[in-house]
Amino acid sequence: MICPSPWRWARPESVFSALSSSAPVHIINRENISWLVESGPCFDYDMIVIDELSSFKSWQAKRFKSLLQVRPRVSRIVGLTGTPTSGGLMDLFAEYRILDMGQRLGHSITRYREAFFMPDKRSWERVFTWKLRPGAEKEIYRRIGDITMSMQSAEFLKMPECVMNRVSVRMSGEERKQYETLREQLILQLPKDRDGGEAVIDAKNAAVLSGKLIQLAAGACYTETGETAIIHDRKLDALEDLIEGAMGHPLLIAYWFQHDAQRLSRRFPGIRFLKSHQDMADWNAGKIPVAAIHPASAGHGLNLQAGGSTLIWFDLPWSLEMYQQTNARLWRQGQKAESVVIVHLITEDTIDENILSALERKDVTQQSLMNAVRARLKNSRVNEQNPQREHGGVMQ
Repeated sequence: MICPSPWRWARPESVFSALSSSAPVHIINRENISWLVESGPCFDYDMIVIDELSSFKSWQAKRFKSLLQVRPRVSRIVGLTGTPTSGGLMDLFAEYRILDMGQRLGHSITRYREAFFMPDKRSWERVFTWKLRPGAEKEIYRRIGDITMSMQSAEFLKMPECVMNRVSVRMSGEERKQYETLREQLILQLPKDRDGGEAVIDAKNAAVLSGKLIQLAAGACYTETGETAIIHDRKLDALEDLIEGAMGHPLLIAYWFQHDAQRLSRRFPGIRFLKSHQDMADWNAGKIPVAAIHPASAGHGLNLQAGGSTLIWFDLPWSLEMYQQTNARLWRQGQKAESVVIVHLITEDTIDENILSALERKDVTQQSLMNAVRARLKNSRVNEQNPQREHGGVMQ
């Protein structure tokens, strides 16, 4: 079984010893897949279960190429993921290439793109984004439907209500002017400080600009020298109101930048950052009233539902997968509260609104996939008529 995190810090020799045992099931993390295939013990497994199949969505990644190399030796494979199309339907190619070795979506990413997509944004011969051809979405779902089963946890498990809230903040006229200057000119020169020094925020390209605008919307931004320039405290003020309104009920805050963590620590001295196993245990034991976590470390494998039921996004990631997986740390089986509240701190008329809209649009695409291949439990015995058939599958 391939999982996101086990043995992350294990030495290769300890992994080799574990895999050389006679246990019927071996568990390895995805980072060690290339080692297992290229220099580990003989790969003689007849079945593979991939947890978080979406981590194999890149056909250029080494882990994908390594696993594809030994895929013909495996008679049965199952892929598990709650976010198969976090970046759009282009993600499905590599995932299903692993599952069925190219039977349904083809063997080449180039031919897959040509068959189902057309260039969208481009510069001369370089294509930056692709859009679906008319009817392509339905055809993709049809092709993969026979080996794909979607099971929404809310349909089969007793889940609390998930409430999405939005708390808007507004910048002042001067703060808005600074934001617009950076967005339009890709550079912002801030007023001199008391020592006479100047701070410059510089965005060399669109990708960098996106990150800078997210930071400005949150109230602080890295300058070209690596220092942190404080622009405003609008979100911190709103967060303070939320903490006071919680009246002692635990709150979990998701942040993205390191200066976010520093500002949160200064504003709320009692905040606890969840990094160690002890931190997680204390949170689940109800010992931490206000906690903070980074989405990159909270995305998979953490059970935080026992410690609270409210998550506040201080700033949002572009990644739908990271966003949904972080939300799922609280909104999951075992949550005792009647409802889980996801709060988004949004600075009005900024990139915050664009990110939230983009996440919602991608979720529509993903939900379309889930709906198209949904399988009720009463219809889940799809392979009993032909048990000799080779299997592959995706399940939420």
